[in-house]
Amino acid sequence: MVWHNLRIAWKSLKRNALLTALIISGIALGIGASTTFAAVRHAFARHPIPQKADTLHYVRLDSWDPLKPYPGDDPSRPPTQITYRDMVGVMQSRIPQRQTGMAKSNQYVYPDPKVGRPFRENVRLVFGDFFPMFDVPFRYGTGWDRKADAGPEPVVVLASEMNEKLFGGTNSVGKTVRIANRDFRVVGVMGPWKPNVKYYDLTQNAIAEPEKIYMPFNFLKPMQLQPSGNRDGWGTSGGLSGFEGLLQSETCWIQMWVELSDRKAINEYRDFLTAYVMEQKRTGRFARPLNNRLSTVKEWMEEQKVVPPQANTMLIVSLLFLAVCAVNLVGLLLGKFLARAPEVSVRRALGATRGDIFLQHVIECEVIGVMGGAVGLLLALGGLAALNVWVKTTATRTDFFELDGPMILLGIGLSLAAGLAAGLYPAWRTCRIPPAVHLKVQ
Repeated sequence: MVWHNLRIAWKSLKRNALLTALIISGIALGIGASTTFAAVRHAFARHPIPQKADTLHYVRLDSWDPLKPYPGDDPSRPPTQITYRDMVGVMQSRIPQRQTGMAKSNQYVYPDPKVGRPFRENVRLVFGDFFPMFDVPFRYGTGWDRKADAGPEPVVVLASEMNEKLFGGTNSVGKTVRIANRDFRVVGVMGPWKPNVKYYDLTQNAIAEPEKIYMPFNFLKPMQLQPSGNRDGWGTSGGLSGFEGLLQSETCWIQMWVELSDRKAINEYRDFLTAYVMEQKRTGRFARPLNNRLSTVKEWMEEQKVVPPQANTMLIVSLLFLAVCAVNLVGLLLGKFLARAPEVSVRRALGATRGDIFLQHVIECEVIGVMGGAVGLLLALGGLAALNVWVKTTATRTDFFELDGPMILLGIGLSLAAGLAAGLYPAWRTCRIPPAVHLKVQ
């Protein structure tokens, strides 16, 4: 029966190709707009590491000035990062399964003179737990262990792009690369790794690509590596100046992540943070009320407003536009269906029920909807490609917006819904036509 209705629908669509094309175009425009902006929001909002949604937590401590709130729209929030002193303190805990403080430093990289000239590159300073914590894939080798952290040992992990630039893409494990004034041994080359947002460091550009060089955090002090990310500070540095003054100051510039295996570990770690802050209060620090935060990746993304408000607004507007397109097509479909009243009357006289007529016309509307959806998805691909060109001006990536499986399914679902919304009333009116009137005329 369904195939029979599909065949009738196809013949009907070919009968008036111009009108059919107009109706399909209307749905395509609505689907193209709505799917484009749904994909935009999806790119920002989807969870970058869902397999660790409940175990990865971002740590914040409220060491800010007691006389004024931390800058931002919420005066109760603590700083978005922690101080070097606090990172050293909280990393004494053995409760987390894994943990890492991290920061960014812009340094000179010295390739082989045959390869090219020295260049500056952002280096991510991390502890060895970073790689298993964030499920970083490796093409060659692996990350370093905690022994290398403690040394620290002069080891480095390269992103595949940096390995291509320095070593032509070959297995560079064991080779040496000079960073700043020191030689580092390559222990790992990462595989493709581009989270939809840079969730491990949301203090700057959330859609920037991950860094291409990773080295042990504990080289910070011996090499006096200046951080190049965001820094928020207040107060003094205890009479110290220069690099040591930065380390002992109340300047917040380190992102701190922990991996906690279960609810018990989460509660124990919260208690540990409370005890740590209370101990610091006795030394004269942390004058503000206790305000520790332990946020999941999703909570941290929401607090940092990773999804731009404009993305939500444009999605709503595009869905309303799709609804307007569907409503405007009601009249066209009604005229198209009523023009076939004599044909419908003959079918009724031959035994077709109102339900049969209604179903046949609804199926025709859904065929139109699917065809419009297919064209709309092509329009969405073009729209997302244009947006990726724009994104390239603010980030070094051209694949941020994409039409993945869920968005394709959404586009198909919206096209079916639009076809149904546009065709329900015309189909109902058509199946209510009294057959006797048109049979007498014939």
